[in-house]
Amino acid sequence: MEKALELRNVSVRRDGVSILSSIDLDIHKGENVAVIGPNGSGKTTLIKLLRGDVYPYYDEENPAFMRIFGMERWNLFDIRSRMGVVSMDLQNSFRPETTVGEVICSGFFNSLDVFRSVTVTPEMRERVVESATTMAVEDLLDRPIEKLSLGESRRVLIARALVTRPDLLVLDEPMTGLDIVMKSRFRAMFDILISSGVSIVMITHDLTDIPVSVDRVVMMRDGTVFADGDKKSLLNDSKVSELYGESIKVADDNGVYRMFISD
Repeated sequence: MEKALELRNVSVRRDGVSILSSIDLDIHKGENVAVIGPNGSGKTTLIKLLRGDVYPYYDEENPAFMRIFGMERWNLFDIRSRMGVVSMDLQNSFRPETTVGEVICSGFFNSLDVFRSVTVTPEMRERVVESATTMAVEDLLDRPIEKLSLGESRRVLIARALVTRPDLLVLDEPMTGLDIVMKSRFRAMFDILISSGVSIVMITHDLTDIPVSVDRVVMMRDGTVFADGDKKSLLNDSKVSELYGESIKVADDNGVYRMFISD
């Protein structure tokens, strides 16, 4: 099976400090994965690495390589078209008056707006409506993003990531700040996307966020891959407690996992 992502001995350093250390990780095209771990474990840095926002540390004595969609060398614009990323960093990056339609369309150009220097084709406009419809925000296309609720904003960012029909959708803490009802709706929405053929990698620290149809879990701790395997074998009291360094109970409610601090 074709690999969407392939990392071997990949490290990231900042100011002499290791943020990621000797990461080995394969994610195949069509695979759905949850990457979990405590704050500071390196999850978000992993996303930045895959997006080209940071680069692997080069060490002659311990060579590393990273392949994305089978390529060791790539055009960053092409990669970002094939890998849709939804990051909370984006949420406050757009100008308040930018409309929902412009936000979604900006996904074609990897920009924070649709500038006069670019050409928006009729096909692009059709895809904007298609993507907005997928995320049930088609009636908001002319609304400024400052007028959106938190849930609506998240749906618009996901529509933006989907507009290029990427091979992989990467979600960085997509449910942060959502209440329990909205989390349930988003989880069901991600399951629908997966069933329609969208491949998802979700970064989260909360087991409740993980869609039912995601089977594989990658656990990260202290910048390393702590464990990698199927959801049922890893999401248990013992392994999750070891990951978070606390006594934790894990409950499975028909494929939705929750964790509680043990008394």
